[in-house]
Amino acid sequence: MIKEITIFPGIDKNGYKEKFTYIKLKAGETVSIVGPTGSGKTAFITDIELLAQGDTSTKRRVIINGEIPTDEIRYNPSMKPIVMITQNTKCFADLTTEEFLQIHARARKIYDQKVIQATIDLANTFTGEKIKRDTRVTVLSGGQTRSLLIADAILIGAAPVILLDEIENAGIFKQEVVNLIHNTGKIVIFVTHDPVIALLTKTRIIMENGAVKKILYQNEPEIKAAQNLLELDKKIGHVREELRAGKAITFDFLSVNFA
Repeated sequence: MIKEITIFPGIDKNGYKEKFTYIKLKAGETVSIVGPTGSGKTAFITDIELLAQGDTSTKRRVIINGEIPTDEIRYNPSMKPIVMITQNTKCFADLTTEEFLQIHARARKIYDQKVIQATIDLANTFTGEKIKRDTRVTVLSGGQTRSLLIADAILIGAAPVILLDEIENAGIFKQEVVNLIHNTGKIVIFVTHDPVIALLTKTRIIMENGAVKKILYQNEPEIKAAQNLLELDKKIGHVREELRAGKAITFDFLSVNFA
């Protein structure tokens, strides 16, 4: 069980040491990584995914529960306690969704077949494009693929650390993802440009020039702002789904939904 992970500073793009002592993330925490494009957000979570020991370009080190991770934890996929879902995630195996999940379940020594349908059902709460057991993973959209992998990480992988790289760009219902993850007891880290996700997380790490610039913590005004933005985001999401369904947006629709 992972109770906490600790990240020790590395260097920025100019080779200067980062100006923090360490960052400690505990089980149950939600964290967002924000900053301009090219600021080092993905590199930061990649260091966590690799459990870096000064052997990446950033020279950061990551330890688990106060100890250096073993090579088995770092390099054995079945032992790794971290799952990372990136912007470029795509399944290439020519399998059905059911077959794909069954392979992972067997690898995790899970033999209860109910978990397969439970995973698909959970994934379908994240996406408007419903996934079926016989859908081939090679034809899933980006949103469907990421929704499936998030559900898989929660229910089958049971990974205590989940890294999500810009999930808002995949057309998934991010509110449902954030709401669910808040109650899992996992360490969840979002790389995001989305203000809703950034404000809903407890901790916000600001990146600049490949380094951690500052660390901010959620406050009461931000919680209120997040709720207001969330309501607006739901309305925009409703419009999005109407457009996807081929419906026209009328004045009556806008007056009801945006009054």
